[in-house]
Amino acid sequence: MEKEEPKQTDLSEKMNYSHFFFLFFFGNSQFNTLQVKALIKEPEEETKDFYFQQTMIRIKDPRKSLPFYCNVLGMRLLKQLDFPQGKFSLFFVGYKSPDEIPTGEDDKKLFALSTPGTLELTHNWGTENDPNFSYHNGNKDPRGYGHIGIAVRDVYSASKRFEKYGVKFVKKPDDGRMKGLAFIEDPDGYWIEIFCPKTI
Repeated sequence: MEKEEPKQTDLSEKMNYSHFFFLFFFGNSQFNTLQVKALIKEPEEETKDFYFQQTMIRIKDPRKSLPFYCNVLGMRLLKQLDFPQGKFSLFFVGYKSPDEIPTGEDDKKLFALSTPGTLELTHNWGTENDPNFSYHNGNKDPRGYGHIGIAVRDVYSASKRFEKYGVKFVKKPDDGRMKGLAFIEDPDGYWIEIFCPKTI
């Protein structure tokens, strides 16, 4: 017989994000610290030059996603790559100052593909014209992908900015049990965690 799941009573219990489980359930973790350490060994020499460079998400309409990530969240477009044969485009965005971004197109491509922490927005041509088309955001059943995280100095000030732009909130800073932490949605419904590293 399957065990009945406990009823969820507030917003934070309805949301399946990592910080909630870490703060409230770590003491009852299935794997203790020693067990976890036993699973991990020192990285091998062959991986010394590996680093986390990008996360890719598919977007329905660049006309909505690019203004959101660049105008609302403050990223910059590092490089656009178009693939007519495959009928798709890639937009690399990230937090870089203008003087860091090269001017030559080949240099921009190398920069976009080597800069750590970039977001690759993939657009399959034609999806923007289909009113019934949407992507699974990972936070509806079946759950999988969760969110990206954006660090800010002040979550409350950032949230006021998002309200000004009409951004949809999953969780406002004072909702639920976890205060000072927000979740917003991008135009495709992907979740974005807004947090301050010093107060999390």
